[in-house]
Amino acid sequence: MAGRKSIGFIGTGVMGKSMAGHLMQAGHELFVYNRTKEKAKVLVEKGAVWCDTVGELAERSDVVITIVGYPTDVEEVYFKEGGILDRARSGTYVIDMTTSSPMLAQKIGNEAKKKGIFALDAPVSGGDIGAKTAKLAIMVGGEEDAFEDMQPIFSLMGTNIRRLGSHGAGQYTKMANQIAIASNMMGVAEAMAYAKKAGLDQKAVLETIETGAAGSFSLSKLAPRMIDGDFEPGFYIKHFIKDMNIALTSAEEMGLKTPGLELAKKLYEELVERGEENSGTQALYKYYEVTGTL
Repeated sequence: MAGRKSIGFIGTGVMGKSMAGHLMQAGHELFVYNRTKEKAKVLVEKGAVWCDTVGELAERSDVVITIVGYPTDVEEVYFKEGGILDRARSGTYVIDMTTSSPMLAQKIGNEAKKKGIFALDAPVSGGDIGAKTAKLAIMVGGEEDAFEDMQPIFSLMGTNIRRLGSHGAGQYTKMANQIAIASNMMGVAEAMAYAKKAGLDQKAVLETIETGAAGSFSLSKLAPRMIDGDFEPGFYIKHFIKDMNIALTSAEEMGLKTPGLELAKKLYEELVERGEENSGTQALYKYYEVTGTL
């Protein structure tokens, strides 16, 4: 499926705006829809076409990409009357890049197949930085032929692009990613608080340890924000808690205990009680700054 495509993009928030922008810059015709129209303004000013409804966007697109907030939002845009699966033409490719439920991804895949639509679940990792630089990791589930057809599209948004299996495999892989991040974020925040408490130059400590065994994306990209007091969202705490809930449910279904994940969720929920739900995940550092302790 080479060449210029009509791409519909639903969800032009912190990450979606940059991702959609890369597609348009590559010469694809871009249709956009977002629940809050203002968030699509920059793309429309650059040439994207605004659609008043999800159905209108689906009808006009060869490829429909969604990256919305919660599994309930995914369910709504795909399955409601006048939604994506109701209005997309046979032969359309639909790609959900939301971090969502593996079971919901399987449901979308099954229903899409009945209508002659090709579905992929393709959640991403890399935050706002990865979205802006088109260096996201993209974890894909779905049929191999559909994945190969969409490789040129994926390559405009990410660099580490892998198909992990059939429908739902992308979401399961993203859950593994979020489980790893959850405990890692506790370690990064704790390490930076510890360095400060010890009277050390936090930036010097960071530069020393980030190239060793402690190295991680969170340490290199988010610890500097912690040190600088920058808690703007590359990824919202409220969305991370959503992901952790999905991961916990999946783990429980498989009979797997995840104590690190459970603790991270508890700490983030306490931050939400303090009004931090719209802060970036690096705001976990505030837990130590305010309380000095767990």
